[in-house]
Amino acid sequence: MTTGLTYSQYVTQIATMAVVEENDPAFQIILPQMITYAENRMCRDLDFLFTSTALTGFACTVGTRSITVPEGTFVVSEQINIITPAGTADPNAGTRVPCLPTTKEFLDAVYGASTYTGIPQYFVPFNDNLFLIGPYPDQNYYVEIVGTFRPSSLSISNPTTFISLYLPDVMIMASMVYVSAYQRNFGRQSDDPAMAQSYEGQYQALLKGAGVEEARKKFEASGWSSQSPSPVATPSRG
Repeated sequence: MTTGLTYSQYVTQIATMAVVEENDPAFQIILPQMITYAENRMCRDLDFLFTSTALTGFACTVGTRSITVPEGTFVVSEQINIITPAGTADPNAGTRVPCLPTTKEFLDAVYGASTYTGIPQYFVPFNDNLFLIGPYPDQNYYVEIVGTFRPSSLSISNPTTFISLYLPDVMIMASMVYVSAYQRNFGRQSDDPAMAQSYEGQYQALLKGAGVEEARKKFEASGWSSQSPSPVATPSRG
């Protein structure tokens, strides 16, 4: 099996398929956005396991029902753990107390006043960098947040990524959909109206296999296992 693509190999392959010169100024201008388009599509479509992360250093304080994180830290927040006892920053040196996700309406109705205190049991994302918790913290607690992040893009300074190494075929197809727009081959009045649809079809076909693989990694495949779906073994194991 061949290896994945480095940045230079990726640029060469796209230029060859698009029939343009690698050093063409217009092509060089669109390269960063083409890569962003392809990578973002794949991250949204596949929900990669490698983009999961657990970060510490956040805190909730007495009398305040909010936790603030730097903007752009998480794409999707999945879990918040309160670290006990109070003052313990390292979750492995204390105990994780998971908070359950809920709604702002529930928090306002049940823990709407600062007189309701204790170890927080519930959380809700208010916006991309602010979480609300309830009840109000009775002490100052450190917090661990689990979620997903956007990985660094393929570039000259970052010549290989998980996507370029393990899913180069899917990335190439997604990139060529973008190139079709660059070459004005995106609609009925274009020189090649089928170009975009052809690459989109190939992207969707390759995406199905990649999606199954990601599900297997997370034990979300057949019967909540890591096994590939089988057209023969039915019904699934209970």
